[in-house]
Amino acid sequence: MSMFSVGLSGLNAAQNALNTTSNNISNVFTPGYNRELAQLGEGRTGGGVRVDSIERQFNTYVANQLNNAKTQSSALNTYNNQISQIDNLLADRGAGLSPLMQNFFSSLDAVASAPSDPAARQGVLGTANTLSSQFRSFDGYLQDMQNNINSQIKDEVTQINNTVEQIAGLNKEISLARARSGEAPNSLLNQRDKLVSDLNERMDLRLNVQDGKTYNISLPNGQPLVTGTSSFKLTTMQADYDPQRTVVGYRDGGGNVIQLEESAIKGGALGGLMTFRSETLDKTQNQIGQLAVSLSVAFNEQHKQGIDLNGNEGEDFFRVRAPQAYSHAGNSTNIDTIGFDAANINQLRATDYTVSYSDDAFTVTRNDSGASVDFEWENDTLSFGGINISFAGMPVNGDTFEVQPVRRAGSGMDVNITDLDKIAAGSEASSGDNRNALALQELQSKNIVGGSASVSGAYGALVSDVGNRANITQVNLEARQGLTDQLRAVQQSESGVNLDEEAANLIRYQQYYMANARVIDTAGSIMDTILNLRS
Repeated sequence: MSMFSVGLSGLNAAQNALNTTSNNISNVFTPGYNRELAQLGEGRTGGGVRVDSIERQFNTYVANQLNNAKTQSSALNTYNNQISQIDNLLADRGAGLSPLMQNFFSSLDAVASAPSDPAARQGVLGTANTLSSQFRSFDGYLQDMQNNINSQIKDEVTQINNTVEQIAGLNKEISLARARSGEAPNSLLNQRDKLVSDLNERMDLRLNVQDGKTYNISLPNGQPLVTGTSSFKLTTMQADYDPQRTVVGYRDGGGNVIQLEESAIKGGALGGLMTFRSETLDKTQNQIGQLAVSLSVAFNEQHKQGIDLNGNEGEDFFRVRAPQAYSHAGNSTNIDTIGFDAANINQLRATDYTVSYSDDAFTVTRNDSGASVDFEWENDTLSFGGINISFAGMPVNGDTFEVQPVRRAGSGMDVNITDLDKIAAGSEASSGDNRNALALQELQSKNIVGGSASVSGAYGALVSDVGNRANITQVNLEARQGLTDQLRAVQQSESGVNLDEEAANLIRYQQYYMANARVIDTAGSIMDTILNLRS
């Protein structure tokens, strides 16, 4: 090979290296860009140099580690943002339930001191209305969170579907580009890896690289989302056990929609939302409802044992929303009536239940723990957990019902009495009798919530539980974010653009280019000399 050819090969290699360096510098702030290097090799015959490839600096192992860490960080961040709202709500000393319950029971002390005093009686109604209003407000706030999570789940699923469709499209484009040029299309590979990274921030998924080229993506349970150039979609739907609850379904190749278990959705923003809902939001809403029902029923039962100023027996002081129940699709019958069992209200728990009928027998299961619950079936009435249920017809094998005794109970809490004279403060028809007012006041210290805690104690435990969960989530988030930042630093050290290094490469490749130009110039001078010798 002549000096001309050697110099020209060097010029070409230098130009490719300069172009690659320039491209790196241009994309220093481009998300998902991986630094490129011009890989040079010795010419095949006669010397010189050639460009073997423009190699993308991408470490699959580090990328997978970073994606997994981002999945967990995203889930914890989403969880933390949500639980912080509940923590702030419950722990607010001014807006919390604790001072309002204290004010309510304190107002009963004034009635006990002066049973017929209108001002004292008005104080009871005023504090009762304030307390019940706050219960409704808390329930409304938590229900708004439920509705917002439904909307966010829909948004996340839409984004996931768009992303998996793009990945399937890039699989096709990359395959075609490889077939045309025989080389890896780095720009398309970067786009695909960026989409995979974004996808992992939304949901925990499994990536399988087929033949080292095609990306296949599936749910943790193995159901595919991307197979080669084909994509499958998730969808949102009403839960078959609760029409107010949005869950995720999987649409297979035949168009059939399968409802996924909520516990199957882990990681990413979507998993964080669903985990927060099942672990904290549902529980908190049930606990607020349990407080409302326990206080209302216990107070009503004691109030009905007293006598008002008109000489009549007391009536229900509070109203509260009845338990809710839903029949699964395909049931042969529905629930006819459902209500609280005042005689066994100490069995009321802050949980939902699944009632199923199979092998000609009922089974009642707690949804929070999966434990079986004892029940009674008598006079066509099913009794358990402080509630009674009757059915429109006898269930048949396979019938299933979702029962929410206290989930929305707080939304219906209100004061049933408006007439001051109807406050039953006495035990006998006497305007100076205060014995029932004293008995009502004593409910503050009695274990009327689940038979194991006072209303103040139960509320304090709720605040403490949410606060602990919020603190643990924050600590875990900081630890996970630290790991994510470390992995991102490792990834950037290998794949990121370092401007100082690229600036040095520009000088080096420029000198390389000039040296090869000098080789060509020298070759020209030698050729001129040789030609001149002949003349």
